[in-house]
Amino acid sequence: MANNLLQGKKGIIFGALNDQSIAWKTALQAHAQGAEVVLTNAPVAMRMGEIHQLAAQIGGAPVIPADATSVEDLTALFEGAMEHFGGQVDFVLHSIGMSPNVRKGKHYTDINYNWLQTTLDVSAISLHKTLAVAKKLDAIREWGSVVALTYIAAQRIFPDYGDMADAKSLLESITRSFGYHYGVDKKVRINTVSQSPTVTTAGSGVKGFDEFIAYSESMSPLGNADGLACADYCVSLFSDLTRFVTMQNLFHDGGFSNTGVSQEVIGKFAPED
Repeated sequence: MANNLLQGKKGIIFGALNDQSIAWKTALQAHAQGAEVVLTNAPVAMRMGEIHQLAAQIGGAPVIPADATSVEDLTALFEGAMEHFGGQVDFVLHSIGMSPNVRKGKHYTDINYNWLQTTLDVSAISLHKTLAVAKKLDAIREWGSVVALTYIAAQRIFPDYGDMADAKSLLESITRSFGYHYGVDKKVRINTVSQSPTVTTAGSGVKGFDEFIAYSESMSPLGNADGLACADYCVSLFSDLTRFVTMQNLFHDGGFSNTGVSQEVIGKFAPED
């Protein structure tokens, strides 16, 4: 990737928990490309994670705690970031997802509906709240970029992904709907990146996750895209090179999403000689 692709740009990155996180890798890559970053995560996640280590690695970036389901917290986050930067931000990464039903092993047909509300609020509605707050504060510069991370379970059934699939579907819908309105008003572009299954703290909590990864690897012509490659893709979407890309769900999955079946998978079912 070209150097200084984000020179002079300023952004907010949600969701960096530890060095497995795509958000963590994206912060590192954005910094390497010349960006200034504010880091944020929910207070409980910050206690569990190592976000202050990341902040030190990218030049002492500010860390502003925020519960992304709280409009009050999001308002304080954007106001704090704008004060730090001395103006608007150029990009935002929404890398947030959590399902109590999945964590507690509840089958999709027998979920706890109070927990479902939590899943939807944390994993999808938080994007709407983030965008609504940013728009009201005029926090994102014209031609700025917002990227949210999603997964192909929004379109296809992955039985153990549970109600997170519903949340990702809603996340992608919010991206299209808010992308239209923010684009008309401020030329801000909003996209989702549908990433290969990736080893992260959140992902590894899904039952059968190792099997997900092995299957996807055997189906994808290029193999699974890893977290660092996803970070680079996010950086490209933050850059001016993609300024007319908006309201899209962009598959970053080595070709998995367009592969019906691979020769490798067929071979697993071939009769032995």
